[in-house]
Amino acid sequence: MSVPLYEAKAELFRLLGHPVRIRVLELLQDGPMPVRELLAAIEVEPTGLSQHLAVLRRSGMVTAHREGSTVFYALAGGDVADLLKAARKLLTQKLTGQNELLSELLGTETRVR
Repeated sequence: MSVPLYEAKAELFRLLGHPVRIRVLELLQDGPMPVRELLAAIEVEPTGLSQHLAVLRRSGMVTAHREGSTVFYALAGGDVADLLKAARKLLTQKLTGQNELLSELLGTETRVR
């Protein structure tokens, strides 16, 4: 039995619902990184990072390859980077609207005094 599209989308967003996973994806936008560099850039225990990387790998968001004893992770494709850019754009629009409202409120407060 197949899952309805809306449920599959909800599962995708649940997968992305952890700050460590988002940070890993952001870092990997610049290209493949070894686990040690990801650990240095993200304040998380090695076991925690390993678990998040496993979730991202199982979901197909990232790929992993080994060079000697070093494991490198990379984004699985450009669509992941596009999703992160879309999220940034949505947040920018939201915050711009909040700043406009704040300016309006501050302007009103100044006139009331």
